[in-house]
Amino acid sequence: MTVTVYIAEAAPFHLRGRLVTINTLFITGGQCFASIIDGAFSYLEKNGWRYMLGLSAVPAIIQFVGFLFLPESPRWLMQKGKTQRARRALNLIRETQNIEDEYESIKSSIEEEQREVRGGGSVLWKMLTYPPTFRALIVGCGMQLFQQLSGINTVMYYSATILQMSGVQDDKLAIWLAAVTAGTNFIFTMVGVWLVEKVGRRKLTLCSLAGTTVSLVILAVGFLLSALTSPPIILHPRDPSGHNVSCVNYKFCDRCMLDPNCGFCFKMQHPNVTETSCVPVSNRSDTIAAWGRCSNESEFKKEGLSWAFNFCPTKYSWTALLGLILYLIFFAPGMGSMPWTVNSEIYPMWARSTGNAMSSGVNWIFNVLVSLTFLHLAEYLSYYGVFFLYSALAALGLFFIYGCLPETKGIKLEEIETLFENRLCTCGLLDSDEGRHIEYIRVKGSNYHLSDNDTSDVE
Repeated sequence: MTVTVYIAEAAPFHLRGRLVTINTLFITGGQCFASIIDGAFSYLEKNGWRYMLGLSAVPAIIQFVGFLFLPESPRWLMQKGKTQRARRALNLIRETQNIEDEYESIKSSIEEEQREVRGGGSVLWKMLTYPPTFRALIVGCGMQLFQQLSGINTVMYYSATILQMSGVQDDKLAIWLAAVTAGTNFIFTMVGVWLVEKVGRRKLTLCSLAGTTVSLVILAVGFLLSALTSPPIILHPRDPSGHNVSCVNYKFCDRCMLDPNCGFCFKMQHPNVTETSCVPVSNRSDTIAAWGRCSNESEFKKEGLSWAFNFCPTKYSWTALLGLILYLIFFAPGMGSMPWTVNSEIYPMWARSTGNAMSSGVNWIFNVLVSLTFLHLAEYLSYYGVFFLYSALAALGLFFIYGCLPETKGIKLEEIETLFENRLCTCGLLDSDEGRHIEYIRVKGSNYHLSDNDTSDVE
C-alpha cells in the first residue's frame, strides 16, 4: 500500500503510471525467480521447502537497507507543514528540473484541501460523506475486488495444482510449468509498463479484463472436456477392514478426484486407461493407497500400475496450460497493476492514505477468501464449475470498469478529483468520449473544469 502511494506522490505526472506499474513488474519478477528456485529445490529429497523459505529473507534485508536512503514524499512533508524539507526532497528527486511551478502547485493544492477538511472528524467519515471521494473510493475498492474475484491468486498460488488437476502427472514437471506461468506474468507486466502511458489506464484495464474473461472460459472448457472424457471406474474392490467407504462407489475418475480422501489406481496402455479403481488415500502419504493394488509403491510400479491423487489421465492437459498462459498474457498488463496504479492517483492528498488503506484491505480480504475457498469450490462445483464462476465474476467486473473508471493518464494528482464530480458510474462513460477536451483552472481556491464549449469564457 505505502509503496504505490510513495511512487505516485514522488513521480512526475507524465511518468506516474509507468513508475507505479514498474513496482508490480518487480513483484512479478520476484515471483518468477522464486518459481525457478522452487523448481531447483524440488529435486531435493528432504528439506527443500526450508531452503526456499530461508532464502526469501535475503531480498527483504536488501530492500530494508535500500529504504533507509529514500527521501520522504514532498507532498507528505508539505501536508505536515515542513515546507523547506519538502522543497529539498522535491529538488533531490527532480535533480536538474525546475521545481518552482510543481512546488507551488502542490502547496496551493494542499492549502485548499486543508481548508476543505478543517473542522475535525475522521478522514474516513469525510471520505464517505464527500461525494467525489466517496465515488473514488467505490472505484478503487471495486478494482481491487474484481482483481481478486477474477482468480489471479488462485492461478498464482495453485498453478502447479491446477496443472496436476488437468492431468499433468509428474510433480516436478508441474512445478516447472508453474514457473513458466510465473515467467509469462513477469514478461507481460513489462508490456503493461510500456502501454500504460501510451493507451491509458482505462483502455488497458478494459482490454485486460476482457481477455482475462475469455481465458477463464478456455480453462473451464478444458476441464469440462476432461470431465466429459473421464475414464470410467471398472473395478470396485472391497475394503479389507469391512468399513463402508465412499471411494469404491464412484463410477468415474473425475468424481473420485473431487473427493479429497480418494485416489485413482489405474494401468496406462496408450491410448487406453484400464484396470481402474477408486480407493482411499493412505494416512501416511498421498502417494499411495490405504490398501489394495496401489498401496505399495515399489510393487505397483513393477506391475505397470499408476496412482493419481489429484488428477485424471486425459488428452486435454494442454488446455489448462494454454488457458493459464493466455490468462496471464491478458491479466498482467492491465488488471495485474492498474488497480494499484489507479488507487495511487484518484484520491486527494488528505484522503490518499486512507483510501489506499481501504482498497488494499479489500484486496487482501478477498485474496484470502478466494485462495481459501478455491479447493472447496472445486470439490462442490467441480473444476470446470469454479472457473466458469470466476469468468462470470470477471465479466461483471468488465461492466463495472466500463461504466465507472475514468481516464487519469496525463492529469496531475491535484486535478484528478474533478473526474469524480459526476454521478457514480457515469464518470467512466463520460470520460470515454475521445473528442472531449478538458482545461483546468483554479477559481478562488476551488478546482473547476471547462469543456470545449466553455473555453471562450477563459481569459
